[in-house]
Amino acid sequence: MAKIRMNTELRNKLFNKIKHTFENEDTQERELYLQAREYVDEQYQSASELAKEVVSRSYPPEDVSTLRHFKNKYGSPCDVVAKDKCFYFAHNEDTDDEGETKETKSHFDFGLFGNLNGSEYSSEEGKKFAVAYYREELKEKDCNPDIYAQQNENQDNPHKTKHVDQCMKALGGSGNSYSSSDEVGMAKTFNDQYYLDVIGTSYCRSRAIACTKDEYSKFEEWRIAKANLVSKHQTWIDTIMKQCDQLKIGLKAYRYLSEGIELATELGIQVDEAELIRTNSTGLTIYNPSNLASMIKGMKNKTQSREAKILARKQYEESLN
Repeated sequence: MAKIRMNTELRNKLFNKIKHTFENEDTQERELYLQAREYVDEQYQSASELAKEVVSRSYPPEDVSTLRHFKNKYGSPCDVVAKDKCFYFAHNEDTDDEGETKETKSHFDFGLFGNLNGSEYSSEEGKKFAVAYYREELKEKDCNPDIYAQQNENQDNPHKTKHVDQCMKALGGSGNSYSSSDEVGMAKTFNDQYYLDVIGTSYCRSRAIACTKDEYSKFEEWRIAKANLVSKHQTWIDTIMKQCDQLKIGLKAYRYLSEGIELATELGIQVDEAELIRTNSTGLTIYNPSNLASMIKGMKNKTQSREAKILARKQYEESLN
């Protein structure tokens, strides 16, 4: 039997199968990424509980209840209670070089797309966290949650934009920390856990909520954990990309399918040649003389009945299995 020649379709199938194995191998980088994500969950739980305590201290639940009562009674003039998931926390326990008390404050956004550097404005960093956190869920939706990591050194381009947009749509949010009304699906489910009652009508930047230095440090620890997840995701995907770059070079050089299958075998990956051919286009099987002969013979008989043609085709397809 003649060897099956390699082509783009077969190369892509082999590449994707081997890449899938790379992504699911129990490597040190993958384990660190998974540990970082588990730690984020722990930090979110403790930081959100602390935030509830700190916010309630500044805006007691009984005051919130009273103001809601007056809103129901008098309407919009008393509409000063709202729910929010981002807060400016501040403490005054540090001193400057002259011994004067100074305020230390920062913006902490508990939303899925919340900024990781303390800015109140949304950024790509928040989106990077979201795709790293929901990687498996996005994979199941045929999205590419690794797009930021894969394009880390590249500027914005149509390919990157396309996949980022698909991920954001699948997550159910615009990526803007202030567009909560537009959020659905995973983004809404995630964010709904962290809304707290606050009093005031201005934006969060003008309502710094007092906390202690120790409490402030714990909020910073939670935010650092989010950034660490992005970093560990990047490191893991970098290792996969390096392997895939070499894989592409090798597959491109191979002339025959058997060479690609040998490579997979050397990597400890079992590939069924018959399955690759069977699921491929008909044209790729003509290198098998028996199949080619059957195809040509089928073309010669122009007077076959419909039933005979169906039977001939059925026999041909069975020969591929």
